[in-house]
Amino acid sequence: MEHKSNCLICGEDLIYLEDMKEYECHYCGEKKLSHAACKNGHYICDICHSKGAYEIIKAYCTKCDSKNPFRMAIDLMKHPSIKMHGPEHHFLVPAVLITAYYNSIGENKLIIDKIDEAEKRAKNVLGGFCGFYGNCGAAVGTGIFISIITGATPLSKEEWKMSNLMTSQSLKSIAENGGPRCCKRDSFLAIEEAAKFLEENFKIDLETDIIKCEFSNFNSQCLKESCTFYNK
Repeated sequence: MEHKSNCLICGEDLIYLEDMKEYECHYCGEKKLSHAACKNGHYICDICHSKGAYEIIKAYCTKCDSKNPFRMAIDLMKHPSIKMHGPEHHFLVPAVLITAYYNSIGENKLIIDKIDEAEKRAKNVLGGFCGFYGNCGAAVGTGIFISIITGATPLSKEEWKMSNLMTSQSLKSIAENGGPRCCKRDSFLAIEEAAKFLEENFKIDLETDIIKCEFSNFNSQCLKESCTFYNK
C-alpha cells in the first residue's frame, strides 16, 4: 500500500542479478530462486505478489513467528491487496492478534486452525459496519480473537463475558478518537486495546511499540494531528 513501485516493503530499488539466488519470501516464508530482490534483501514471491487480501493475511500469519501484532499489521498493510479502507481489516486484526498470542505462549502449531476460524467469522462483518451498524469491524475483530482463544460460545459464561467486554473496550477507544472512519487508525486502536486486555486479564504481554502511521497520504479523510498515530 505504501510503495507502489520498487520494493513493496521499503521502497528501495530492485537489484537484478545475472544468476538466480535463493531468497525467503517476506510474506509466506517460502524459499525460492529469483533474479531480483531489493537493496535491503526484501523479496516477495510471484504468488504472494498476486494474492488477494484474505489469502495474503493467512499466508503471512501462519508462517510468522512474531509476537508483535503492530509490526505484523503494518507489514500486511503495505501489501497492495490491503486497501486503505476495507473489510479485510476485520480479518487482519484478529489474525495478527491470534498469531502474536499463540507465538507468545509457545503454541504456534494451533495458529493455522485458529486463523481459519477467524477468517470465517470475520467475513460475516460487512464493509461499512462502523457507520451503518455503529460497531467498527476492527473492534469486532478483537471480540472474535478473545472468543477464539477462550473457546466462547453463546452458552458460555466467563468466556462470553470476556469476548463481549473486549469488543466494548475496543469500540470505546475507537469512538473516542472520532470519525470519519480510518481502517488503519481503528485497527491500531483495536490492537492496542487487545494487548492491554491480554495483560490485565490473562497476564500475557505481547510485544508492542510506539506506532506511527505510514499511510496518511493515502487517506483523504485523515485526521492528521488529531490522530494519535499521525506521523508529522
